[in-house]
Amino acid sequence: MLGVPLPRIDSTRGRAAVSLVRDGTTDRDVTAVAVRFILQEFARIAPGKSVEVRVPPHGAVQIVDGLGHTRGTPPNVIELDASTLVALAVGDETWDAAVDRGAVRASGTRATLTELVPLPALRE
Repeated sequence: MLGVPLPRIDSTRGRAAVSLVRDGTTDRDVTAVAVRFILQEFARIAPGKSVEVRVPPHGAVQIVDGLGHTRGTPPNVIELDASTLVALAVGDETWDAAVDRGAVRASGTRATLTELVPLPALRE
């Protein structure tokens, strides 16, 4: 998925998908839109290539300014599921709580979303 730009998701459609996932939808297409919208927002507010955020199977993005990588596994990787990503993005869960319950796998000294969540675009 990295390196293959996807069409931009407009904020109305993205917010609606996030809301549906937050309310418990299990529709794969809606979940994919929500995840990709959140990843798109991360890239917009924290551009860069030093941290890779992965939400299998829906998407991945490289964010945060700093040294990037071009081959192999990046030094800073965050992997989580869609429902955890949404909970973090809307402020229903804190980064520390998600890490403590084992819902986030983060490796590397810069592998954190603490400064980015909750997303301003999704605050109620």
